[in-house]
Amino acid sequence: MERHVLTPSSNMKLKEDMNPLLLQVFRSVVWVYSVITFIPWYFFSGAGTNLERARRIKARSVSRHPAGPYRALNSQEKLVAWLHPGVDTLDKMFEYAAKKFPHRDCLGTREVLSEEDEVQPNGKVFKKVILGKYNWLTYEEAYLAAKCFGSGLAALGQNPQCNIAIFCETRAEWIVAAQACFMYNFPLVTLYATLGPTAIAHGLNETEVTHIITSKDLLQSRLKAILCDVPRLRYIIVVDSKPTSWPDIPRGIMVYNMDTVKEMGSNTQPHSRKVPSDIAVIMYTSGSTGIPKGVMISHGNIIAGITGMAERIPNLNETDTYIGYLPLAHVLELSAELVCISHGCRIGYSSPQTLADQSTKIKKGSKGDTSVLRPTLMAAVPEIMDRIYKNVMTKVEEMSKLQKTLFVLAYNYKMEQISKGYSTPLCDSLVFKRVRSLLGGHTRVLLSGGAPLSAATQRFMNICLCCPVGQGYGLTETCGAGTISEVWDYSTGRVGAPLVCSEITLKDWEEGGYYSTDKPNPRGEILIGGPNVTMGYYKNEAKNREDFFVDDNGQRWFCTGDIGEFHSDGCLKIIDRKKDLVKLQAGEYVSLGKVEAVLKNCPFIDNICAYANSDQSYVISFVVPNHKQLMALAEQMQVMGTWEEICNNSQIEKEVLRIITEAAISAKLERFEIPKKIRLSAEPWTPETGLVTDAFKLKRKELKTHYQEDIERMYGGK
Repeated sequence: MERHVLTPSSNMKLKEDMNPLLLQVFRSVVWVYSVITFIPWYFFSGAGTNLERARRIKARSVSRHPAGPYRALNSQEKLVAWLHPGVDTLDKMFEYAAKKFPHRDCLGTREVLSEEDEVQPNGKVFKKVILGKYNWLTYEEAYLAAKCFGSGLAALGQNPQCNIAIFCETRAEWIVAAQACFMYNFPLVTLYATLGPTAIAHGLNETEVTHIITSKDLLQSRLKAILCDVPRLRYIIVVDSKPTSWPDIPRGIMVYNMDTVKEMGSNTQPHSRKVPSDIAVIMYTSGSTGIPKGVMISHGNIIAGITGMAERIPNLNETDTYIGYLPLAHVLELSAELVCISHGCRIGYSSPQTLADQSTKIKKGSKGDTSVLRPTLMAAVPEIMDRIYKNVMTKVEEMSKLQKTLFVLAYNYKMEQISKGYSTPLCDSLVFKRVRSLLGGHTRVLLSGGAPLSAATQRFMNICLCCPVGQGYGLTETCGAGTISEVWDYSTGRVGAPLVCSEITLKDWEEGGYYSTDKPNPRGEILIGGPNVTMGYYKNEAKNREDFFVDDNGQRWFCTGDIGEFHSDGCLKIIDRKKDLVKLQAGEYVSLGKVEAVLKNCPFIDNICAYANSDQSYVISFVVPNHKQLMALAEQMQVMGTWEEICNNSQIEKEVLRIITEAAISAKLERFEIPKKIRLSAEPWTPETGLVTDAFKLKRKELKTHYQEDIERMYGGK
């Protein structure tokens, strides 16, 4: 009952399953082609320079001590805090962009041509949309819209330095509203659209907001139910343009449309003077543990963070187009969009349901957003990249033998070439063009953040999407900034060197056995310092004392709780997390995050949560299986039933465990790290289920509660 699935081997090459003689002929042809084209191509493409750049030292310890602090080579003397002299607050940054690029496209929204309900074979109804072209606001128009909206909010009684909330999907109106708040010095409280009712009410009450900006859908589906739990709320501003009557709104709360509020505003200059230390955003983290915490981010923090990020994107300018679809209430998306605005790029809006031609809300035969917008820049969380990777690999599995062989040979040839710093224009146009077109065909930089990206997925993106994947590392508490790998560094599993706005120190962690004196690389807890380190948690002094500190030079530092190691070229690798480390009964330490990262590449696994009890001797796991792979396995094993019945079938569970164990052994996991028992989950984990955050990080506490009975069964032998 062997199943051959196309997975990269330990050196990340795909298995070449063909006649050895043909393989030799192919290699000879490639060799001749390479020799003939090498010299002219080498000089025209600058391959030598790329290899040199990839190998050079990117950061070093300014104290010469292995613990650091480490700084990027071009900020050894001083950390960088702003892009342009004097542009030290976010309203000045937007004004600077509006004056420099007044007539260039700024914010784009696709028009909805029609919506229809499509009945699926199982009786479920899916909403499908047909979308038209993008309509654009220029920089000048966006600036004026923000100014009028801010003035209208002031007319509605919103005062400077009094908090205002935004609870809205990612769209152009979000950024217009945010810029209005930055101009008029209204600290903006951001809340994820997928937070639960208790968490939303907690955030609104803790920040004492009287005004909230939201959308028609979220007001109906989320907000209306908790209005009575937020007694201070007086005004709701709905960003959708169609005026609607709002029944069932409690007395004392007024509802306005965004356009009406703009009309209330006059075109007067904002009179409130801002300083870089004023709070711009109070961002509620989705929190993988406990209730969400509000992180206070100043104007100066964001300016420093985006300055550091922009420096890692080569040739970033007004000809670039960015696609915005991740939650704007997440620091990764907000920072990325502000980086784009500071450089005059276009931002076209999308959503995970309309991103590509195959996305769930796009009607078959019509175009997804990437096909129409053709972005050059994109940010993604590993969850989305893993999904693309698995979809493409499944399609390759379904190819004819000849097509599959060509794909595998091209894949392995290109991997060899990029490891030497070379590109492969012929392979790109003949083999990978169709995969590249999934994201519009023009992507030149893909930035990954929010969670660790597996080496296999990163390498796949480099090869098949024909663009570098910059892995970044940062937290809400450091304004999303920390490190980003350079685009010509094709190594995997690392997050790059510190940004020019940050420095990083490693602090010894005795309990986990990580020390800066470790050989060959110094290891320890990552502490990030710099002008991008935020002002702390809102109304949470105890946690502030625990996680933040100010050094003798007056610089703020944040203790991340993540464990890293610095390589000899100054690049950082995240190797563990304090909270993810569990000590088993026999004294072995298991990093749950490491186990998950390794096993996530198994084609049978869509998501996995490893779990271990300190009083037990083995690891167990909850697994969201891949629908297609599991159904094929069930058919092969002649197991019939519904999806739920198949997931609960003990034979299937046993076989999946065997496949996972094989994957773990070939990935060289230690014996005690390999899960001994698993539970297949029929329901996927989404932010809506409350089992993962908006960035798709596991909420371990909630998962433990959810699967408590299974934990007892797997450990109690029931």
